[in-house]
Amino acid sequence: MYSRSSEPVRFERDCAVVMVPQGEQVTLPAGSVGYITQGLGGSYTVFVEGNLFRVAGRDADAIGKEPPEPLELPEGADDDAVEQMVWRQLRTCFDPEIPINVVDLGLVYEARILPHPEKPGRRVEVRMTLTAPACGMGDILVADVRDKLEMIPTVAEADVELVFDPPWNRTMMSEAARLETGMF
Repeated sequence: MYSRSSEPVRFERDCAVVMVPQGEQVTLPAGSVGYITQGLGGSYTVFVEGNLFRVAGRDADAIGKEPPEPLELPEGADDDAVEQMVWRQLRTCFDPEIPINVVDLGLVYEARILPHPEKPGRRVEVRMTLTAPACGMGDILVADVRDKLEMIPTVAEADVELVFDPPWNRTMMSEAARLETGMF
């Protein structure tokens, strides 16, 4: 939430955003004023008029920030190099309300790299869950994971399956995440 250390921002153009935690897409008009409460993984959570909104990295310029740099892989990168980048990208996906990435939260159950059956390149299959089945940001997190994985060179498609078995619990979090949230 907003604090004294939150960075003030002014929207320089109309910007499509997502309300947190409802997950509803809306447009904030140019001139809207607010505060960045979280800027992790290339996207921003902004407090405006009593509400939280998620600004996607591709729209960072609307609040005076630089969009993320394009990803690069060495020529002829093998599946191991792609898998390493997949896990790096997954660690750039954050719940807009919790400053911990989906990997350290224990939300990603599996990530597989396969040859794409119909297109040149690879297919990444991810099985993930949410901290709560009724999370309003579920679709947004799934889309964020898919979009960030499809930014990886040679990945033609990312299929992200949302599952609830086994149900998530705090023991699935990394030790660092448990320390950050105080969930021991």
